Amino acid sequence: MDYVNLGATGMRVSRVCLGMMSFGDNSERPWVLDEDAAEPIVAAAAEGGVIFFDTANVYSAGASEVATGRLLGKLFRREDVVVATKVFMPMGEGENARGLSRKHILAAIDDSLRRLDMDYVDLYQIHRWDPRTPIEETMEALHDVVRAGKARYIGASSMFAWQFAKAQHVAERHGWTRFVSMQNHYNLLYREEEREMIPQCIDQGVAVIPWSPLARGVLAGNRTRAGQRRTTRSNSDPFGDSLYTQPADFDVVDAVAAVAAERGVPPAQIALAWLLQRPGVTAPIVGATKLGHIEDALAAEKLELTQDEIRRLEEHYIPHRVLGHQ
Repeated sequence: MDYVNLGATGMRVSRVCLGMMSFGDNSERPWVLDEDAAEPIVAAAAEGGVIFFDTANVYSAGASEVATGRLLGKLFRREDVVVATKVFMPMGEGENARGLSRKHILAAIDDSLRRLDMDYVDLYQIHRWDPRTPIEETMEALHDVVRAGKARYIGASSMFAWQFAKAQHVAERHGWTRFVSMQNHYNLLYREEEREMIPQCIDQGVAVIPWSPLARGVLAGNRTRAGQRRTTRSNSDPFGDSLYTQPADFDVVDAVAAVAAERGVPPAQIALAWLLQRPGVTAPIVGATKLGHIEDALAAEKLELTQDEIRRLEEHYIPHRVLGHQ
């Protein structure tokens, strides 16, 4: 496993980040694994050199953070692992149980730390942009979280480039903590981030840690052009249904399958290898519900695609409307 700095910070992370959304409580999502089932998967990632793990307070209504804390506590000393979580999504019915107000952020970080059973997180991320809260309020509250020692760094997730630039400018103007990472929607089926967000991140030294690197499994073959669903997740993923609907998406899927067949590897390895070779990408956030998913991610980190293979993978892409900001 290779390790790199997280953007312009001195903190080192593995080139693969394990997303923990798949672990916790399957009451809402039938494909989510409980702690016992998740343990060998997380252990395999750790054995393969993964030290970067990403969760969120909203995953399984907090159960993912509980599982993350317990599992990582068995495998690592706290100082040897990089733990990221997020705030924004609803965590209750109340008007203030969501969003990026000072009230919610300061309550949410304490709740996350309690569930994780940790004194701090390494990366505290806003899960989306909050149009109802002044960005000055959000950035000051996040700065106070860092000053209190409850987070080492802060990061952002899917938003427009102008919004990200505004947040960074507000922080810089006031001497507050700036975002060091961007967790955005980026894969072979959705490349709109290449227009503005990724060039901005490269210019400003911000780490890019894409979510859904396999397009909710579509790039790995969990759906067919004819509409067949091959996995539990693809049969119960309305969010994924809203993202990948264009017929041309399957031209890209076919190209991935063709290159994979020539290489003699699973399509997932090809799709991940492409992302790992893209400019600005620090560490894709890979989900896993089987040991084979970890094996593919570890193999992809070492797989070098040729320029001709990259051209074939990219040539069928067509522009998409903005997807994943909500």
